[in-house]
Amino acid sequence: MVILSLRSGGSLLPFLDRLHVKSRDLAELVLLAAIWGGSFLLMRIAAPDFGPFALIELRVGLAALVLLPILGMQGGMRLLFHRWMALSAVGLTASALPFVLYAWATLSVTAGFASIVNATTPMFTALVAWAWLRDKLTPATMVGMLVGILGVVTLVWGKVSFKPGGSGWAVAACLGATLSYGVAGSLTKRYLTGVPPMVTATGSQLYAAILLLPLALAYWPQQTPPASVWAAAALLAVACSGLAYVLFFRLMARVGPTRAVTVTFLIPVFGMLWGALFLDEHITLRMIAGCVVILLGTGLATGVLSTLRPGPPSR
Repeated sequence: MVILSLRSGGSLLPFLDRLHVKSRDLAELVLLAAIWGGSFLLMRIAAPDFGPFALIELRVGLAALVLLPILGMQGGMRLLFHRWMALSAVGLTASALPFVLYAWATLSVTAGFASIVNATTPMFTALVAWAWLRDKLTPATMVGMLVGILGVVTLVWGKVSFKPGGSGWAVAACLGATLSYGVAGSLTKRYLTGVPPMVTATGSQLYAAILLLPLALAYWPQQTPPASVWAAAALLAVACSGLAYVLFFRLMARVGPTRAVTVTFLIPVFGMLWGALFLDEHITLRMIAGCVVILLGTGLATGVLSTLRPGPPSR
């Protein structure tokens, strides 16, 4: 566990001063990372009993029920239905598909492992934007992608086996989920620019629930899961989707998207921590090494490291 000192003259204060992050924003950033890191733990707990389709239907459906009243109070219901086609595409690629892939993968890989692979999302987002939207790739972005790939190779080296009982397909599912997130980013930029973020968040959950409903009904568990598993599924929906979106978009409004995306650096820490504390998962040196290299590549690819580069504190 890392303990940050806030004493006067400590190393953290100049860092935060350069980043322009207030203590309240920092606390919410850490809370958001803890919640999203916990989503992998909750999927590990609930997926074996519910199955991927039913579990994610509960996640996005309940999350939509949490977000809809908030959106209604903000007056965004008209846009929610007016932009249904674009929101459905984003719901598929940002929620339905990646959530199902991660839920299926966590049947075979640990929560910590899945959370580390999730950190490659910004790199896939940049790559898809370059291929589809013709966004420019800076030299730092390309170096960051190469470093991130090296981190993934370090993480999965010796683990990938596509034989029966191997984890190769689960690793591929995790990477497929992050690629789907990258596609969702370009879809949002291409078709939902100017749409309020809460409309996008609510719509993605609502339309993901509609898209998944037939599969969820077809694969609904024949035996009723125990109460503890229902609690994990409810917490996954209400906290990791509903509350997390509210926190994330509030942070984006206050500190901007570049600083809000630094939550990516903290999610694997909590993913590994919760897995070790509650499921007795082992944190190996290879996992730590792969995590560090992936996060370094992510920082280079997104430009976050240049934002955090040492310099004179701002007034």
